Amino acid sequence: MGVFSRLSDIVNSNINAMLDKAEDPEKIVRLIIQEMEDTLVEVRSRAARAIADKKDVDRRKAEFELRSREWESKAELAIAKGRDDLARGAIAAKRKALEMAELFDKEREAIDKSLDKANDDLEKLQAKLKEAKAKQRSLEIRRSTAEGSLRINRAVYDGRIDEAMARYERYEQRIDEMEAEAESYVMGRPKSLEQEFRELEAEDDVNAEFDALKKRIAERVGGAS
Repeated sequence: MGVFSRLSDIVNSNINAMLDKAEDPEKIVRLIIQEMEDTLVEVRSRAARAIADKKDVDRRKAEFELRSREWESKAELAIAKGRDDLARGAIAAKRKALEMAELFDKEREAIDKSLDKANDDLEKLQAKLKEAKAKQRSLEIRRSTAEGSLRINRAVYDGRIDEAMARYERYEQRIDEMEAEAESYVMGRPKSLEQEFRELEAEDDVNAEFDALKKRIAERVGGAS
């Protein structure tokens, strides 16, 4: 089923309005583009035939112009030879040849107008086709974005994810309980020899940092006074 009935429908079309009314805009825009491309081929084909006709008309017009010049030469020869009757016949033939050349000239003008119209139609049609393809790309991008958002939202709001997270939290809680239980076994036990040495070393480090800090403060106060 065609979307348009003739070329003027395409040129005067409002693609956005057509798509707003369509139940399936992507399908409609594909049909629009296909029909525009088919029409483009048709218009170019008509233009090609017109160009061929123009060349044929130019050729035939040139032939009759050549004939008119030949008959004029014959008329001059007949007059020079005293054959006025032949001269008149040659002049009449020349006039007919010129009339035919003028007819082909008018036909050439009509063809030129037809080509100008075809060129104008092609420009408008190509502009509409460009608009339709831009709309198609826009629809494809919107659909792709919507599909991506739908997949993400399905994943985010899927109850199975919440259930899995809840199981993970229960698992972490169970590990915390196991670690706490393990720590409870060493509470209240005497310190090991290694542990006492580590504490002594840590205490020395603290005292050394304390003494250094105290010295810097004393130097700062002494310098200020």
